[in-house]
Amino acid sequence: LFPEMAISLWKNLLQTTTERILQQRRVSLYNGAHGYEEELIKKKLQQFAGGSIDLSKEGNGIGILTLNNPKLMNAFTGTMMLELQERVTELENWKDGKGLIIYGAGNTFCSGSDLNAVKAISNSQDGMNMCMFMQNTLTRLMRLPLISVALVQGKAVGGGAELTTACDFRLMTPGSEIRFVHKHMGLVPGWGGAARLVRIVGSGAALRLLSGAARVDPERALRLGLSEETLASSDETGALEEARAWLSQYTEGPASVIRAVKKVLTAGRELPLEAALRTEKDIFGTVWGGPANLQALVRRPKHK
Repeated sequence: LFPEMAISLWKNLLQTTTERILQQRRVSLYNGAHGYEEELIKKKLQQFAGGSIDLSKEGNGIGILTLNNPKLMNAFTGTMMLELQERVTELENWKDGKGLIIYGAGNTFCSGSDLNAVKAISNSQDGMNMCMFMQNTLTRLMRLPLISVALVQGKAVGGGAELTTACDFRLMTPGSEIRFVHKHMGLVPGWGGAARLVRIVGSGAALRLLSGAARVDPERALRLGLSEETLASSDETGALEEARAWLSQYTEGPASVIRAVKKVLTAGRELPLEAALRTEKDIFGTVWGGPANLQALVRRPKHK
């Protein structure tokens, strides 16, 4: 009986640990106490239709998320903001997922928000609600247990530049640019892009990019550590193939292990040290003695 009891205890522990980690990841940054009115802003965003956010899940555990509004350079309409939230929920529930590529239809990434929607919700309270809505969604995107990469073709401007920072990595194609153009709009980033940019390139470089509103070409992005690599191909099909190949070197292996790697990384980045260590211990417990671990021990019995 004892081994069976141990196994069932271990399974229960695994279940509660996993659920706790999931809850931490999905927790909303904002609620009513912050003056956040989610249903109200959803109703307003619903009025500005156009474009779509498409998701395809491939058999190898790679998801492809497409910003699809090419006639406006993939600018986010209100309904696209709502769809992004739905797609993130779908990805949170995708248990076999390992990686995610985000890119824009028609050879360009994203030109930020659709100005029609922006003009219509230009009062401060609506703006704050939209900001809280998008911060919630992009934070959940960043915390997904998937290794994510933004494939930047053409322009990633304003909110589009902010979206690239919610991914683990960025790849750029020749002639593409990332530009935090907010200053010229009389704004600062509102989708969490400034906070994330500081963590990617450091505060000095982030300050230069935000206050200068400069175009960051692939060469400068590499220098700053904003981009991982400049791809060879500029056309959509070729660039997507290259991005898949680049990502596959990090997503090889069992989903349980790749997802655990991303979870410990997220904990290390976001939590104070002691909490990060405890979370790492919990996640370690979910893979120790798991199928991948046992197979590896069988394969490599000797120290070499």
